[in-house]
Amino acid sequence: MSEDQLSRLQKYSACDISDALLKLEKVEEGQRVCAGFLDGIVPHVGGIVSRGQPHASKIVIAPAFTVQFQPKGLVNGPDTLPKAPSSNITSGVQWSDLVPRNTIVVVQQPEGQKCAVLGGIHALNIDRKGAKGILISGRIRDLSELRKLDCPIWARGTSTVGASAEAKAYATQVPIDVGGVTIKPDDIVFCDLVEGVVVIPRGLLEDVIKFLQAHAEAEEGIKYAVKNGMSVSKAFAMWR
Repeated sequence: MSEDQLSRLQKYSACDISDALLKLEKVEEGQRVCAGFLDGIVPHVGGIVSRGQPHASKIVIAPAFTVQFQPKGLVNGPDTLPKAPSSNITSGVQWSDLVPRNTIVVVQQPEGQKCAVLGGIHALNIDRKGAKGILISGRIRDLSELRKLDCPIWARGTSTVGASAEAKAYATQVPIDVGGVTIKPDDIVFCDLVEGVVVIPRGLLEDVIKFLQAHAEAEEGIKYAVKNGMSVSKAFAMWR
């Protein structure tokens, strides 16, 4: 993602992004329409300031660095989890050591687990390495430590239990599934403090930006017309 693309995206909200994906994404018959929205992912720590964005902002945008956890004790994981053919994390290497700068770390935790997959030590390491954010499709812990960090953190929930009780890091930079949304390495994660989190497939990024420019003009036209007495039906007919 170029600086120009980032600058253009920051003008919009997560709702605008989903509007674009509704028009642009191809959805198989019978498949649930998500428009990139990650249901249930909410800000727990920070969320309004990120590295590379010195002024307070409600938007954090960066490429995804994906991490897949699996239930502890399973070699290949259950069939419900998309997975790499084999673990690509070298024995003795901790997953947070692999995180590159200027990414949003997206972690998939197996559903139904009560443990956290992110705590103070891994979060400190990710923050030190210069990630723009952390998004956990699962649980986090050590909130008092996490709140001392610069890195904004989003998650589904919290726990007091460490990951070693139930989960293990299995692979990085592989496709993962978050609530029915497939996230691939380097897809664009759009975290909006007010509206929620949306993921843009990397291949649709420029099409999304072009759509948003025309969509914003139409939305403003509709709002102006309705504010000045036009019915919504007529405004929609005129601008959509």
